Amino acid sequence: MRAIVTGSTNGIGEAIARRLASEGLTVTLVGRSDERLRAARERIAAAVPDADLVLERADLAELAQVRDLAGRLLGGPPPDAVISNAALVTPLDLRTSDGLPRVLAVNHLAPYLLLRTLAAALGRARLVVVGADPVSGGRRPVDLDDLTFAHPERLGEPAELRPFFAYGRTKTMNAMFAYALARRLAGTGVTVNACHPGIIGGTGLSREVPGLGALVREAFRSGRLPPPGPQPGGYGAARFAGGGDGPGPDVGADTPAWLATSPDVAGVSGRFFVDRAAVETASHTTDAERCERLWDDSARLAGLPG
Repeated sequence: MRAIVTGSTNGIGEAIARRLASEGLTVTLVGRSDERLRAARERIAAAVPDADLVLERADLAELAQVRDLAGRLLGGPPPDAVISNAALVTPLDLRTSDGLPRVLAVNHLAPYLLLRTLAAALGRARLVVVGADPVSGGRRPVDLDDLTFAHPERLGEPAELRPFFAYGRTKTMNAMFAYALARRLAGTGVTVNACHPGIIGGTGLSREVPGLGALVREAFRSGRLPPPGPQPGGYGAARFAGGGDGPGPDVGADTPAWLATSPDVAGVSGRFFVDRAAVETASHTTDAERCERLWDDSARLAGLPG
């Protein structure tokens, strides 16, 4: 069996790749730096001496590189599983060469472009989209009139938390995309599911916005942000607000890796999972009309037909 894991040079993605390699899969690591890819390969090989690993460099913020990556992947043996894990938090004014917010490009448009392209050519595979807390996401619907955050004030207050709010919107887009893609692939051999890995320490998710983690913790502690939903590993919001680092990446990797290989979910598609359990997400994430509008607008931004 073969798997592809994006964002696999650290954190949850590396833990997913290590877990799948330990189960005997050939794993393609996708990252934006040759140096980081080689370092991740060495760490995984140290833990799994017989790991069969392939390296693919692509900056997922650049949609041209995502298109090239999809072409290279389709030129090789077809994957049995593709786990879209790469994500980040950035300042809202950080843009790609396409003029798009980097947070939108990496977190939503790259998986939209990559998985949609791969799915059209695969006969049988499992696609897994690593999203975020569906309870928190349910409180802040995607602003379909401003996907590119041209009006950051619409993200809400306080302003210093807007990078975090934008990240949350893109992760809600992940769920909506997974549902829309699953509907299109119904009756085929390709399944699509999304999941929440949990509040995980050691991922470097917000390293491009120094101090944001402390601001988010304080917002939870003070009640300016309502608590998130149940977390994998039993890690509660109170502990996060108190400064805990959260469980390690292996906890975050558990549900994505399980979705990629477990016979328990063979043939299951169009669901959202937390801690290996299917959960319902907010109605604004499942509404077919909203999902279709996001699909079409994402296609326009990614240069694909609607």
